[in-house]
Amino acid sequence: MYQYTAFDQQFVRARAAQYRDQLERNLAGTLGDDEFRPLRLQNGWYIQRYAPMLRVAVPYGELNSAQLRVLATIARDYDKPAPNLLAQAQKTQDKIDQQAGSEPAPRLTTQYGHFTTRQNVQFNWIKLEDSADVMDLLASVNLHGIQTSGNCIRNITSDERAGIAVDEIVDPRPYAEVLRQWSTLHPEFAYLPRKFKIAITGSVEDRAAILWHDVGLRVLSNVKGEIGFQVFVGGGMGRTPVIGTEIRAFLPWDQIINYLEAVVRVYNAWGRRDNMYKARIKILVKAEGQRYIDEVEAEYQRILAAGAQHTIPQAELDRVRACFVAPPVDLVPEAVQRVAEQSLLTQAREDKAFARWLQQNVTSHQNPGLRVVTLSFKRLGQAPGDATADQLQTAADLAEAFSAGEARVNHDQNLVLPWVRVDQLFALWKAASAAGLARANIHLLSDMIACPGGDYCALANARSLPIAAAITERYQDLDELFDLGDIDLHISGCINSCGHHHSGHIGILGVDKDGQEWYQVTLGGSDGSALSGTAKPGKVVGPSFAAAEVVDVIEAVLDVYKDQRESGEHFARTLERVGLDPFKTAANAARQATARMANA
Repeated sequence: MYQYTAFDQQFVRARAAQYRDQLERNLAGTLGDDEFRPLRLQNGWYIQRYAPMLRVAVPYGELNSAQLRVLATIARDYDKPAPNLLAQAQKTQDKIDQQAGSEPAPRLTTQYGHFTTRQNVQFNWIKLEDSADVMDLLASVNLHGIQTSGNCIRNITSDERAGIAVDEIVDPRPYAEVLRQWSTLHPEFAYLPRKFKIAITGSVEDRAAILWHDVGLRVLSNVKGEIGFQVFVGGGMGRTPVIGTEIRAFLPWDQIINYLEAVVRVYNAWGRRDNMYKARIKILVKAEGQRYIDEVEAEYQRILAAGAQHTIPQAELDRVRACFVAPPVDLVPEAVQRVAEQSLLTQAREDKAFARWLQQNVTSHQNPGLRVVTLSFKRLGQAPGDATADQLQTAADLAEAFSAGEARVNHDQNLVLPWVRVDQLFALWKAASAAGLARANIHLLSDMIACPGGDYCALANARSLPIAAAITERYQDLDELFDLGDIDLHISGCINSCGHHHSGHIGILGVDKDGQEWYQVTLGGSDGSALSGTAKPGKVVGPSFAAAEVVDVIEAVLDVYKDQRESGEHFARTLERVGLDPFKTAANAARQATARMANA
């Protein structure tokens, strides 16, 4: 992990002190709400449907155990609304259920953190008057909410296996950290036309969904052995899903800041500010095409001619890279490794649950004596991405005991332990099982992505969490889940696509229809991972469905898959081979059957 310098620590704590002064002036009435709004947003504080929401930055997903414990403390001590506020919120949600004629949704939860698809952590019930105390707590462990909101360069994300993946060409974390430092409070890019997101990977498989970002970067090595970047620009979801366009096949690594200055500067000058729905860089790239690319190249050449002030010195990269050496995990001698692997095989034969966990939740590591383990927070009665205060505390304990004190938030809203010894896997499984964090469902249907939706977000058209809960309840049998195989199910409560529904093998989008909650289903999306194939948006299977119809529609789609699949074929491959029509027909038939039953 990157180690904060004295300057870094002072910077974060000064920012927290500055925010406290701003908050106190706002609460005293000397700083108006309109003036305070951009200041709190710059520190990650939104006002959502019922209460403030805090978004905490986790650069490229890395957390240490001390940081996890502070997040647990915030969940336990501060994520607690006034009882009357919670009662009012629940009453509103129950009214929506009653109007829709559906069963009451799960009760609104408090004392939780929420992992996002962009490796942040959110809290939904912190009182604004407590927000400065929370910022001080975060700063004590080098966390903050800087640039997790606003029209600026947001938290830079990466592959959760960065630095340890067996298919990795170059560790992207040092470059991600250099870019984080460059982009933080960059005066020229503080008020862009719209928010701006960068993702970076250094592996063959894209686990960071780089083609779905405003800028996607792949660190690679050319035929001469030189390190550089493949640069994609203009990806994004929302109302207009667009896959990023390659504008540089190879850019020398030391020029990446100079080049990104050109990319963002042209966007800042040309991007639309008159229509927020057309303000993202994807719209600009789509509209201008080669003209935009040519202007970026021209601006880059002007930057080089002016002295290329942001060329990265080798010494600076070496300084940052030194922070990402492997932690002091005891090396597993080869003889011990062989014995441990044989023992795992024996334990797996004797315990089906352990065998499944090894298959779904454990993957290989660059160090053959280590493994990468994913803790699953997806279970019945708990919303995707949510982690209770106790679970966050337990995750910190597990990270300390089994993973050199480090965990990582991944794109799928789980936590990854990146430094687990092969001879400690069984002990970790026992400990994680006791905490309810070892469900062997990683990449299966119930390991779904979902945004908080209308339960919390004022922008949402519909709720995501009741749909996620209903699907999870329908598909509880692990035998059935394993038979279905790996399936990415993504749910968004509105077109802003925080649940990344466009990239799901099965995507569900909440829409408003005459004041009622309805849901659109898409099939065939991909985030660019090995299982999903080339990044692409899913296609709509028909008109929107009522909330009560969604689970039956999903079941009908999966029944077609089971009927049409070939031996060993995953859902995404079957859909690609068979085509959309059989699935679309089944989905609409399920809708009609559900309507007939409701009217009977």
